[in-house]
Amino acid sequence: MSRRITLSTFSSVPPAVTPGTSPDQALLQVIEHWRMKLGKVLPDRPDLILLPELADMPANHGDDVESYLMARGTRVGDFLASVARDNHCYIAYSSLRTDETGRRRNSMVVLDRKGQPAGIYDKRHITIDEFDTLGVHYGDGEAIIDCDFGRVACVICFDLNFDDARQRIASAHPDLILFSSMFHGGLMQTYWAYSCRAYFVAAVHDKPSDILLPTGEKVAGTTNYFDYATARINLDCGLFHLDFNWPKLEAAKAKYGSKLSLRDPGMLGSVLLTCEADELTLEQITREFELEPLDDYFKRTLTHRKSHLNDR
Repeated sequence: MSRRITLSTFSSVPPAVTPGTSPDQALLQVIEHWRMKLGKVLPDRPDLILLPELADMPANHGDDVESYLMARGTRVGDFLASVARDNHCYIAYSSLRTDETGRRRNSMVVLDRKGQPAGIYDKRHITIDEFDTLGVHYGDGEAIIDCDFGRVACVICFDLNFDDARQRIASAHPDLILFSSMFHGGLMQTYWAYSCRAYFVAAVHDKPSDILLPTGEKVAGTTNYFDYATARINLDCGLFHLDFNWPKLEAAKAKYGSKLSLRDPGMLGSVLLTCEADELTLEQITREFELEPLDDYFKRTLTHRKSHLNDR
């Protein structure tokens, strides 16, 4: 059954405040910035909005960060919660927060449609400078959060460089990866999307912020003209290798036509199937035509290798 959701992302960050600006005034500028920016995507009625890393702080937050954090408290979070509640959408944003042990974390907070926390992820792979300069501690909690439309995985900035983080997320089989960051990550974004078999949404400071298919292909993104982007995606999808599946894929497409979308990125040997029908699911089509999902095929290949490794 088609599981369509609308996603919005930003490359915009709050402006730097002028020297001498009070923490309270800086806070009001941050809130006003997001009030204006969110107004650009809310007409599309997104199900989830992703903001860049440390979106609740001015761009030059290194200047007297402690005074700003004291003034900020939960006020930006409260504002975002009101937007989520009033517009019946999820909002995910990264923030410096103090946890229940008194330690400072760089956390992704995912607010649900009622403005309540659906989950909080503490950045596992902080930079050395974050620890030394900002007093941020390493997180070790769960990166998966359940939403009413599916499972999301949280990734913050430096996390993207570490394979243990990617493997943990891939093993959890999320529908969607949320990447809130100050650095872009380049080819790692594409690799994470494909290797985790998930949609990938990036919100990056002043850099292209894209929405990627599980094949790693871009479906929407910010530009030099627009610092926000929105796309409608379908979570009832899966990856299939062409080996052994090709005739079955053609038969399934012949029967279901536009109700079954087949997207080939080229050069990969794998295609993305998406069920566009309301009366059936991709799982039903997979069973009907005995299609072999990508990971099942790879597992079968490894088993075959093991059983024939010593054959001469």
